[in-house]
Parts: sequence; structure tokens; C-alpha cells
Amino acid sequence: MDSLTPGLAGHKGLRGEILVELKKAQPLTAQELAERHRVTANAVRRHLKELEAEQLIEHDREQRGQGAPTFTYRLSDRGEALFPNGYQAELTAALDFLAKHAGRDAVRRFFEQQFRRRADEILARLGDAPFEQRVAAVVEFLGREGFMPNVSNDAGHLRLAEHNCAMHAVAQRFPEVCDTELQFLTELLGPGVQRDRHIVSGCNACEYAITPGARDGAPPPEEHA
Repeated sequence: MDSLTPGLAGHKGLRGEILVELKKAQPLTAQELAERHRVTANAVRRHLKELEAEQLIEHDREQRGQGAPTFTYRLSDRGEALFPNGYQAELTAALDFLAKHAGRDAVRRFFEQQFRRRADEILARLGDAPFEQRVAAVVEFLGREGFMPNVSNDAGHLRLAEHNCAMHAVAQRFPEVCDTELQFLTELLGPGVQRDRHIVSGCNACEYAITPGARDGAPPPEEHA
């Protein structure tokens, strides 16, 4: 299981795992959660009842297929707040002030400067490291920043998923941060980076399709039988 974030320190074991799983793939039923964690549905329901009593999750009735409606669960606003949020209220207020007095272009330049600094730090450390090490460095950085990242490989095509937006409120108010994040990933991993899912648009994760070998115009690596 992914390491629990600081906000989840009081919810260890299956309780914490349920909260993380809902963060990644909500809404889910008790049976779906049980299958993912290889426990009984009754064991999951006990934790769901406790988490709902703490107002960390909420349920809805959803029609799936021809049977009776089933209960599905998702994080409440209070549950979402357990995950890193990057001091969103303070940052949003500061950016509102900057936009009011210097214009939206100043906000864009601010994000570009921040991501540029981080990209330079990573590139200086990596040097001419191979693509796999660049991906690992990006995942490590995003993990430290609270984005709950993971990378999967689907038939040779990489997918980078960020299951938590550490600046969700900021991104809703200033989508420039999302644009500069894409530029940051392109700088580190090459032009073959494309975002096809977006938390701000209502998805459970921001997901990027990554084509290896596209950095600096290099041809993709040869496939071996």
C-alpha cells in the first residue's frame, strides 16, 4: 500500500487503506473495497460505518446493472481534507492579490518560475541519466509534494497518475498551475507527455500518457522480441 499521508496518521491499517482507495477510485462499493484488500465485505462495512460516523466518507445509492440499487462510498469534504492540500487558502489569497495588482500574466510567470526552479534542481542532479531514472525522480518529487503519484506500464506505454491534487482549490481558481505542471513534466521527460485525465474536470486523478524516448528529439527505443 502507498505510504499514509500525515493527515491519515490516525487511520492506520484497513481504515487508512479504505480512505486511500476511495481517494484513488471513488465511488466504490463495500464489495469492491473488500475485493481490493482481500477481506470480507462485512469487515469493510464495519470500517465504513465508523468512517461515516466521523463524517470522513458519505454514501449514495447507485443503480448498477439490473439488480437493486447498491450503496457506493466516496470521501466527504472532511475526508478530502486529510490529504495534502499545499496551504491552498493562503496561496490562493496571495495569488488573488498578485492577479489583482499585477495581472494574470504575473500569476503564470510565478508558476513558471517555481516549476522552472524545481526542474533545474532535478536536471542538475540527474545529468544525462536514462529515462527510467528521470521518471523515478519525477515520481519521488511528486510524492514529496503530496500528489500521491504512481506509474504503470501498459504494453510499453507509461501512465503517470496523480491521485491527489495538492493544490486543488488553487488549480480551480488558477488553471495556469496545471499548464505549467505539464511544461515541467515535458521538460524532464520529453515532448511525449500528454494529459488525458484531469482532477479539476471531475476525474479521480490527473493522468499523463508518456511516450518514452521522445526527449530531445531522440527516436523511441527499439522493441525487442
